[in-house]
Amino acid sequence: MSAFHDLNLRGLDGQELPLAPFKGQVLLVVNVASQCGLTPQYAGLEKLYQQYRAQGFSVLGLPCNQFAGQEPDSEEAIREFCSLNYGVSFPLGSKLEVNGAGRHPLYRLLAGEGAEFPGDITWNFEKFLVGQDGRVLARFSPRTAPDDPALIQAIEKALS
Repeated sequence: MSAFHDLNLRGLDGQELPLAPFKGQVLLVVNVASQCGLTPQYAGLEKLYQQYRAQGFSVLGLPCNQFAGQEPDSEEAIREFCSLNYGVSFPLGSKLEVNGAGRHPLYRLLAGEGAEFPGDITWNFEKFLVGQDGRVLARFSPRTAPDDPALIQAIEKALS
């Protein structure tokens, strides 16, 4: 088991969300927010999830309120917003911190010291592509849209 797959999160529904079941899958980890100019990316992320999930791909959305307070709502409100506005069916974790002293262990692994792609998360919707073995394969800027050819190519290569 990789350090990545050893982690346990909490889902937006309050249930445990262990990463172990994602072992053997390709996972796109995205810090998300409901009141951001990039929020419409939810639609593209859902489309990616639907397009590739049968091949062993998933998206993991992790709400974060560290960027201009753009995710102030309760977890129940976030879940409702994502479902009603974007039909989100991929897994959503509970709110967590991606930078600073309170950085969640997942983000220490993804972007902390010694990570493959270290450095603070710059904004909402920054994306990390994690391979079947739990290694981080790529990091994409918040402005990289879910339908960006470089992102799709990286997903398809990881799945092949």
